[in-house]
Amino acid sequence: MNVVELRQYTLRPGQRDVLIDLFDREFVETQEEVGIRVIGQFRDEDEPDRFVWIRAFPDMDVRRDSLTAFYVEGVAWREHRAAARATMLDTSNALLLSPARPHSGFTPMSPRPPAGADTPPESRIAVTIYARDTALDEDFLSFFEDGVAPVMAATGATPLAYFATKTAENTFPTLPVREGENVFVWLAAFTNTAQRREHERQLAQSTRWHQKVLPDLSQRLSAPPQHLRLAPTARSQLR
Repeated sequence: MNVVELRQYTLRPGQRDVLIDLFDREFVETQEEVGIRVIGQFRDEDEPDRFVWIRAFPDMDVRRDSLTAFYVEGVAWREHRAAARATMLDTSNALLLSPARPHSGFTPMSPRPPAGADTPPESRIAVTIYARDTALDEDFLSFFEDGVAPVMAATGATPLAYFATKTAENTFPTLPVREGENVFVWLAAFTNTAQRREHERQLAQSTRWHQKVLPDLSQRLSAPPQHLRLAPTARSQLR
């Protein structure tokens, strides 16, 4: 999949579980039926009113056609959009991404739990967003692969996928995406919260990270990194 959307929604207080129940029940298979790959949906563990989800498309033309089929022509969105929108305050925080390398996208995952599944997994997903003044180049990509990634792997957070801003016209302008930005996004998976905390502890104690890698990284970024600590929903395929 060459086009990925990372979407962060700010919801009305107390409405996140309402949206997740609706999403997992009505908006997974109905999107995939029109060519959208629903990668995962998550509770943000640090923001109780934030819902994060990821979906992907083969290319921008398929994205246009698939989103039109779902949001304009589809029965599921027409029947449930009022209920979905009632939970939402802001849906504009959406990043349009593509794999930074041909091999750095999402690999095949385990089958998604079936409709009706209601027990979230213990696993956790971490998403790190690096903002930059310039577009991704080989220098930064090599620095990440040779400098950042080995430290993360050594402390228990091996990157499972990494992406950069997709520079392309928004082929479905009804849904805005963040424009005029350059970001690099990578993800890691943990078996449970305890494993994630152990990674954070080891990273905090890593001399190599603090004395060598982090100072170099900071000079290459235009803002502090954004860290999303995510809990997959019961039907999230990425987990």
